[in-house]
Amino acid sequence: MSTEPRAGRAISGLYAVTPEGLPGAELRSRVAAALRGGAAVVQYRNKSGDTNARLREAAALRELCTHAGALFIVNDDIPLALEVDADGVHLGRDDGDLAAARARLGGRMVGASCYNDWQAAEWAVAAGVDYIAFGSFFPSRIKPLAVRADASLLTRARAELRVPVVAIGGIDLTNAGQLVSAGADALAVVSALFDTPDTEAQARRFADLFEHPHFHSETE
Repeated sequence: MSTEPRAGRAISGLYAVTPEGLPGAELRSRVAAALRGGAAVVQYRNKSGDTNARLREAAALRELCTHAGALFIVNDDIPLALEVDADGVHLGRDDGDLAAARARLGGRMVGASCYNDWQAAEWAVAAGVDYIAFGSFFPSRIKPLAVRADASLLTRARAELRVPVVAIGGIDLTNAGQLVSAGADALAVVSALFDTPDTEAQARRFADLFEHPHFHSETE
């Protein structure tokens, strides 16, 4: 199992996942704001077929992350991750063999979605991933049909597995603290971060949860 990621540090804190459909300039502006607010990881997620646009966007976001000292992860596209010199990739259930990805990416990070499946998490760790993700913990507008996961998975993973654990799915400021308290090393957030008028301030609120996990706001 990889214990020394290429980036030299583990996944932790606010893990910003880019939304679909934002024009390139706005996407860069929003991600820059999230980074100023304290996002420690950015995952570029774009399922469109425009290869050139995806390459331009990924390269631009990679540069932003480099300047901010944040990790840059590409969703489900190993060639793109290699081309823009990303810190790693994140793979889902249908995105290929994890051990093969581990071998191809060398010291770069490999993250795996494990949904609500403990056995999948054990297999992923055995295949050499650098972190795992469980979710959806709450109803998600982006993936309304996603399986639901229980916070006890986070607690068990923190106790039994030797990799960081990311929580994802419907996370906002009213429910995020309980996931950090349950054992999440990182919170993957899309809508509650990027669908707000002040992404920088919102990112700072999420980042603060790792200092004060019981904080929450019903109004923000």
